[in-house]
Amino acid sequence: MLKRFLLLIALLTTVAGAHAYQPRAEKVAANVYALVGPLGQRSAENDGLNANYGFIVTRKGVILIDSGASRLGAQTIEVAIRKVTKQPVRWVLNTGSQDHRWLGNDYFAGKGAEVIALARTAATQAETGAQQLDNLERFLGDRLRGTRPLPAPKTLTGETATLDLGGETLVLAYTDAHYPGDAWVWLPKRRIVFSGDLVYVDRLLGVLPRSSVKHGQQAFRALAALKPARIVPGHGRVCDLAQAQRESGDYYDFLADAIGRAAREMEPMDATLDRHADLPAFRHLQNYGDLHRANMNRAFTEFEAQ
Repeated sequence: MLKRFLLLIALLTTVAGAHAYQPRAEKVAANVYALVGPLGQRSAENDGLNANYGFIVTRKGVILIDSGASRLGAQTIEVAIRKVTKQPVRWVLNTGSQDHRWLGNDYFAGKGAEVIALARTAATQAETGAQQLDNLERFLGDRLRGTRPLPAPKTLTGETATLDLGGETLVLAYTDAHYPGDAWVWLPKRRIVFSGDLVYVDRLLGVLPRSSVKHGQQAFRALAALKPARIVPGHGRVCDLAQAQRESGDYYDFLADAIGRAAREMEPMDATLDRHADLPAFRHLQNYGDLHRANMNRAFTEFEAQ
């Protein structure tokens, strides 16, 4: 009997630990909230919610920005919303097609939400969904069970699209920076932007094999021209434009200008990367040691091919 009791306690402890993470809604403005995720890697403990999400409470329901990396992650997001409002989630807007931006779509769609994205975003979701599930399994294990990839059923044409629900106006615009089809959500009446993975603060932004530094630099400059009062970045604390400029905008400029110029002038890659290995302005950011050289490598390759 004692052995069974101890086994039960161990099992309950393991299950509780696996879903210990619960994001807390942070008020950005009246009826606008951010869910700021951890800066580290996806894990069973955080259900892959190592990114930022957000929601807007309107008189006609909740607009959710991104749906999480799994069915369980979506449920965790829903719990955070329910602590603020009992209004149903009417819309889910996807800012991207990386796993933690959209693999919770199916959960919210099953509860009656309309899932919306720009056309290229949804196309990349459809292209990459199966592979993303396979990759996520090594991080989430059994906690990925029940997750079904659902590319956004409602797609919007054009480079930008304007939507309105319950008096809240939102503008989706492509960035195509971190991942093909990435976008931001701009709330012009509030001067708040949910940047998606264009902006990272507190940790170094990542340049993936499918990222575009050129597009990132262009998109960040367009975002800065909006003069947002508050930015909910893809990763890191809610911030102002000055912090976003220091920790993302300036880094895009470095990669595009210094590394891009070296690539176009056919300098040796290794020598270029060695020369810029230590950048004090960004050394304080989490993941700098792990990502900086790989970021430069991919930026060099992008501009070398142009």
